[in-house]
Amino acid sequence: MARVAAILVALLLAVTSGLYLWYRHLAPAPAQAVPGAPHAGVGDPRPDFRLGSTTGRFVSPADFQGKVLLINFWATWCEPCREEMPMLAKLQQDRAASGLQVVGIAMDEMQNVREFLRAVAVDYPILVGGGDVMQASYDYGNASGMLPYSVLVDRGGTIRWQYAGKIHPRKLKGLLDKYL
Repeated sequence: MARVAAILVALLLAVTSGLYLWYRHLAPAPAQAVPGAPHAGVGDPRPDFRLGSTTGRFVSPADFQGKVLLINFWATWCEPCREEMPMLAKLQQDRAASGLQVVGIAMDEMQNVREFLRAVAVDYPILVGGGDVMQASYDYGNASGMLPYSVLVDRGGTIRWQYAGKIHPRKLKGLLDKYL
């Protein structure tokens, strides 16, 4: 009985230590509100950001001026995020000529994202970061930090749709028909 109690105490200490270390050193920093800059909602102008891509260049929304922009915040460890990416890739392929640009923004480590992209064919830009991605997600209306989180921005730069959770393809296609 004493041996079982000792094992349970050791396990509890190991789990607690692991969680503490993860929280202190690996967990993404929580998004902080920027004074005077509340997060944007539907009908607001799209916020700006400048994030690094998997190709090594920096990207901002202005790079896609005149396009309907579908921004998808995701992570490699997020199962619903992983599940919707093939649908987003197909959507990009099918609707690019109509002016759609999908942009994935990963809240993750660059190496994890590159490994994931070797297995999943995605031909739209993928941006990667930590706290800067959390801030961009917050700025685009994701106050809870939930993933996946998607935002549709029209050709004029106005946010037209925000959605937390796995995207329902039929609903998204109806929205795209309206803005493309």
